[in-house]
Amino acid sequence: MTGAPAGRTVRVDAEAPASAILATAASLLRTGGLVAFPTETFYGLGANAFDADAVGRVFRAKGRPADKPLLVLVDSLEMASAVVAGLPARAQLLIARYWPGPLTLILPARPELPSALTAGTGTVGVRIPGHPVARALVAATRQPLTAPSANPDGAPPPRTADEVLAGLGDAVDLVLDGGPTRGGPASTVLDLCGGRPRVVRPGAVTLAPEDLAG
Repeated sequence: MTGAPAGRTVRVDAEAPASAILATAASLLRTGGLVAFPTETFYGLGANAFDADAVGRVFRAKGRPADKPLLVLVDSLEMASAVVAGLPARAQLLIARYWPGPLTLILPARPELPSALTAGTGTVGVRIPGHPVARALVAATRQPLTAPSANPDGAPPPRTADEVLAGLGDAVDLVLDGGPTRGGPASTVLDLCGGRPRVVRPGAVTLAPEDLAG
């Protein structure tokens, strides 16, 4: 990997990130790098979701247990279809209602995904982010990106670039500093792999009763 200097931070406009900055970050991600970036709630830690070595770096950087899968960000339904093995009708209804936004849907994973990413579950959580920087970074990279919070496992999730560096230090290659994020609940995680939708993690999206009907 041809990485940026360890702990490098670049300021970005949170509403309209510059294409040149995104291109630099995307190049890092395509060559195995780790890039932290703002999401709707906290800073996330991005790696190419199809790069097993980069996914391994995420686990090591965070000290994350191997049995905790990583959620994935995409920029379109087409990219989502490269990650999940089909989008059932219920998923499509939820996508139309809540994406872009902080609703993560757990669906059967395509076999091409690294087993570490899914923690061997055969499923993957996916969403289109609502934050302009996160969505633009996925689009610039042209690959699904991991997005766990950019902090050591068990530590408070970071709302600023400085908090990312304080927690991860040299483990992250680049931080896109879009200013403080709003914090609050993380994305709502909804498992659609069973007969009835199951809320795995309550969060920023409050689901309607019809969303959970069997």
